[in-house]
Amino acid sequence: MRLLSLVLLLLSAAVAPAWAEYPDKPIRMIVPFPPGGVTDVVARLIAERLGADLGQQVIVDNKAGAGGVIGTDIVAKAPGDGYTILFTTPGHTINAAFRSALPFDTEKDLKPVSIAGRVPMLLVAHPSLPFHDFTGFVDYARKNPGKLNVASAGNGTLPHIHMELLMLKEHMQVTNVPYRGAAPALADLVAGQVQAKLDNYTTSAPFIASGKLVPLAVTSAKRLKQLPDVPTVAETGLPGYEGYLWMAWSSRARRPTRSWTSSRRPRARPSRCRKCRRASTRTASSRSAIRRHSSAT
Repeated sequence: MRLLSLVLLLLSAAVAPAWAEYPDKPIRMIVPFPPGGVTDVVARLIAERLGADLGQQVIVDNKAGAGGVIGTDIVAKAPGDGYTILFTTPGHTINAAFRSALPFDTEKDLKPVSIAGRVPMLLVAHPSLPFHDFTGFVDYARKNPGKLNVASAGNGTLPHIHMELLMLKEHMQVTNVPYRGAAPALADLVAGQVQAKLDNYTTSAPFIASGKLVPLAVTSAKRLKQLPDVPTVAETGLPGYEGYLWMAWSSRARRPTRSWTSSRRPRARPSRCRKCRRASTRTASSRSAIRRHSSAT
């Protein structure tokens, strides 16, 4: 609950000080990927707890497409009042470097709030393939350039970029097949429409258990306790290799307005975390000092 209290404090600091009690209406959490992927699953779990902590509903709204750009653009153009927030992944920062043009400025239009967590990626393959380990995957891709179709959650998403990195390091060639999110990509992999995917344990686990997918390697520094027989990529011949899908909140960047000179003091819902309450008190005191200084000058 301390993390959720901290998020409340940070979101409160991201909105103009002329609001009443925040939040006084439901909060819209944009997830720039379709339902069913790990980002969506984690967002819904957090939204439920965050809503209970805030006393207001947090509505998860999936706006998929363009590797997360469509959903991110909605938040970038939303009012900077803390009621439309983005739950995003590394694609948020990758897109700024990967794409020649975006409908928003990643640094100026959006404000980072907090990291929610991270999970390692898990390379899984369809069982019909003539290999069942990472070494076999690499060997097959080297001997059959471009023949393996590897699904990703979209161009510029972390699985896409990490597969490109693996191709460079292993001197192999596969074909990237971008989807509008991780869930449809995984569905097509299970159906045999594509041959492999950098996924994660949470969403792959039931298909691994039923034999519909074969785990090849994990991108964490250590093996997963749930899959003790599956090696890390680093163990297979790439020392130091690691890759994690982080998930985080961002909000619309606040723009300077005349409301900053308002004499009304912001009133935030008391946090259940004592450290956050003390931090909030210090923030309010600092604002009062700034207002007094502004009046004197």
